[in-house]
Amino acid sequence: MPLFGVISDAVYIGGAHRIPYISFGVFLQIIAWGALALIPSTGDTFPAQMAFILLTNLGASFTEVVSDALVAEFSRAQKEGKLQSYAFIALAAGAMSGNLSGGFILLRTQEPKLMFSAFALLLSIQFALSLITKETSLYPAQCTSHYLVKNSLLWNLHKQFSELMAVISEERILYPLLWIVSSISVVPNLSGAMFCFQTQCLNLDPLIIGLSKVVGQSMVLLTTIFYNRYLKRIPMRKLIFGVQIVYALALLSDLFLVKQINLTLGISNEVYVLCLSALAEAVAQFKILPFTVLISSLCPPGSEGSLFAFFTSALCLSSILSGIFGVGIASIIGVSSGDYSSLPFGIVLQSLASLLPLGWISHVPAVRNSEGMKKKRK
Repeated sequence: MPLFGVISDAVYIGGAHRIPYISFGVFLQIIAWGALALIPSTGDTFPAQMAFILLTNLGASFTEVVSDALVAEFSRAQKEGKLQSYAFIALAAGAMSGNLSGGFILLRTQEPKLMFSAFALLLSIQFALSLITKETSLYPAQCTSHYLVKNSLLWNLHKQFSELMAVISEERILYPLLWIVSSISVVPNLSGAMFCFQTQCLNLDPLIIGLSKVVGQSMVLLTTIFYNRYLKRIPMRKLIFGVQIVYALALLSDLFLVKQINLTLGISNEVYVLCLSALAEAVAQFKILPFTVLISSLCPPGSEGSLFAFFTSALCLSSILSGIFGVGIASIIGVSSGDYSSLPFGIVLQSLASLLPLGWISHVPAVRNSEGMKKKRK
């Protein structure tokens, strides 16, 4: 994924270096979803289905990296953090509508291929819009200096990669990046064990679990709006400290469900899962927003794609490590599909692990914007 950003920053196509790559990523997704809608669902086609799923993820990754870079470029002319907040709101709203519409189609038709066809149709509309959109009409002042085009492709890529290494070596970018990555990596992800517990022990309807994800995205949307209006005024270190405490408590809330304390309080399992099951996931997603705003404000012009591709890749790696850590912890304490007696202990360990990053919270800048950081350094 970091290579996607480097290529986007270094190689211009027709005088543009964002919109063409978005179109390419969308085109890959159209091919993948269209193929999944057409090929039959049999055991013989399973390898092909996995290949097309990989292709759509590749296209989505490409599009996401370039979109983040585009947002970072536009944010320079906006009030700091405003555009990133709008992007988070749009992402949460899109996730809500996608989950609801996808679930509705599956419940009414029981035909996944219809949903795949709908995805391909929506992506086709996005592809058409990207083709008719001229990048020079978005920010013409920045598109007049294409000095990278005058050099060879290898020279451009080498120069862009060298600039990326220089950018991430700066303490004001490296330290916050290390904190957000480590704060995710050290927390074991037990979401798989909780999902199995909810479906196997509590026999919850998958519809309830799916709707809980929609509720989680609505929480992200509301907290992002609240951040844009009030929370961004709080110094970043204090804000992240408070968010991490809330995250630890949200993880610990699963203990109420496993111990069935919610029933003692008169709250049914369905209502509890619907309202609180996705709380920790929503807080974890929201926690990334202040770091996205910070990196956007510190990123030098011309390295937006490279830096955000590296940032996204680091987050993906930390999530993978968290998942591996969670599987390891579950195996060690003896959580299995037939025995969830030690799951409460795992939840407590998970909550305590989420407090560990507070020990190196000093890596998060105390001020909330780049100007403040420059003054502090002086």
